Amino acid sequence: MLYNSWLRPKALLLFWVAVALIVDPQAPSGQLGLGEFGPRSAFADDDGGGDDGGDDGGGDDGGQSGASSGGSRTSSRRSTGPNLFRTLTDRFLPHPPRRSGRRGQRPAVPLPSRAPDQIVATGLSSAEIGRLQATGFTVLDRADIQLFGSELIRLRIPPNMPLEAARDLVIDAAPQSTADFVHYYRPGQEAECAGPHCAAAGLIGWPAGTGLPAGCGGNVTIGLIDTAINPAHAAFSKGRVEVLRLSDDGVPESGRQHGTAVAALLVGGADSRTPGLLPHARLIAVDAFHRGDRQDDRSDAYDLLRALDLLSARGVQVTNMSLSGPPNALLEQVVRRVSERGMVIVAAAGNGGPKAEPAYPAAYAEVIAVTAVDRMKRPYRRAGRGEHIDLSAPGVDIWTAASVSGARPKTGTSFAAPFVAAAAALMKSANSNATAADIQDALGKSAEDLGTPGKDAVFGWGLLNARTACVVTSKKAT
Repeated sequence: MLYNSWLRPKALLLFWVAVALIVDPQAPSGQLGLGEFGPRSAFADDDGGGDDGGDDGGGDDGGQSGASSGGSRTSSRRSTGPNLFRTLTDRFLPHPPRRSGRRGQRPAVPLPSRAPDQIVATGLSSAEIGRLQATGFTVLDRADIQLFGSELIRLRIPPNMPLEAARDLVIDAAPQSTADFVHYYRPGQEAECAGPHCAAAGLIGWPAGTGLPAGCGGNVTIGLIDTAINPAHAAFSKGRVEVLRLSDDGVPESGRQHGTAVAALLVGGADSRTPGLLPHARLIAVDAFHRGDRQDDRSDAYDLLRALDLLSARGVQVTNMSLSGPPNALLEQVVRRVSERGMVIVAAAGNGGPKAEPAYPAAYAEVIAVTAVDRMKRPYRRAGRGEHIDLSAPGVDIWTAASVSGARPKTGTSFAAPFVAAAAALMKSANSNATAADIQDALGKSAEDLGTPGKDAVFGWGLLNARTACVVTSKKAT
C-alpha cells in the first residue's frame, strides 16, 4: 500500500521537491546539474542582425554595435531550489502550452522568388516572336548574348494567363528555344557582429603580399556580380575597381552595403583600413541588382545572364557571385559555357539554414560552392548544407568596408566566397592554362578536412588552404 502511494503524482512531486533542495540546475562545469540533458552541438554564432543600415563614419567601432550579441548572460548568483522545482514540474507534469508574448504578429510574408508576369527565353526567331506577340506576349527587353550566339528576350505574358502555362506556350512555339521564369537572386544576408575582429586570412594561411612568389597574384582580372558599390570608398582609392551598372536609370539602385563589403574583401587597398586579399588585382564589378518593391535588393535571371556574358567578353578569369536563388534553365546553360571557356565561378552557399533547399548558382556542378565557418572552424549556423558544398572559408566576424566610409564586421556565406575566389585568382595567375575544373580539383584536394572524413554536406572538402594557392602544375591542378 505504501509502495503504491509513491506512484501517485502528489507523492512524486514531494520527492522532486526534496531533490530540488540539494541539486543546482545551473551548477558550474564539473558539478551535478539536472539542467544538462544530452550532448550539445557547436555552431558558429552571430547576432542575428540584418543590414548594416549605415556606416561607422570612419571611426573604428571595434566591432561593437547596438545590436545584441545573440548570447545570454549567465548570472553569477547561485540558483536556488525553487528554480529546479519549477524546471522539474514543467518537465514531468502536464501544463498548457505557453502563449507568445507578442500579440497580433503575423508570420513574415516570404519574398517573391520570381517575376509574376515575365518569361526569359533565348533561341526565338523573329517569326516565333511575332506569333507570341499575336497571342498577347509583349517584348520588354532584348539583348545579344555571345555565349548563346542568339538574342535573349524578356517577355511579359498575356493578362490572366498562368505563368507556368505561359512558359510552356513559349517552349511549344519554339521547341529549339530555352525558356524559364525570371527568377530572382539576392545577396547573402549580412549580420553585424559584436565579436572581436577575426583573423580570417591567418585561419586559411593566406600568403602575405610580400611573400607571394613572382608572377603570382598580380596579372589576373576578377569579376564580381553583386549589388551597387561605392567606388569613392577609401578602400578603392587606387582606382583598380571598374563598376558597370546593368539596370537603366528608371530602376531604383540597390543598397551599397553588400557589394562594397565583398569588393573590399577582394581588392581593398593594402594601405586602407580594410586591406583586401589581392589589393593589386583588377576588379570588374557588375551591379546587376536593384531595389525591389519589398525594399529588398534583387537581381533576376535576365540580368545575371547579361552580367556573365559581359564578364566573359571582357576576358574575366574568376568571378565571385555572393548571391543565391532558385535553379534556372538558362542560367545553368550560361554557367556551363563560361566554365568551358575557362572562367572559374565561386558562389555563396546561401544563408537559408541547414534544412534549406540547395541555392543556385552555387549548386551547379561547375560552380565552387562556399560555406562559412567561424574562427574556431565551426559551421555558421545559418549556412546552407548539402552534397553540393565544395569548400569552407571564414565567414563570421569578417572585417570589411561599410557602404559609405569606415568598416564593420560582417557575417554570412557571402563573405566566405571572396576568400575562395581570391585563391582561385592566385592559381590562375600562377598558371593561366589551368581550367576551371583543374582549379576546383586543386582547391578541394588541398583543403583542411573538417567534420566527417572526406567530403561532407557541412564543410565540403574542408577549410580553404591558401598556402599552396600559387603552386599549380602545368597540366592539371593537384
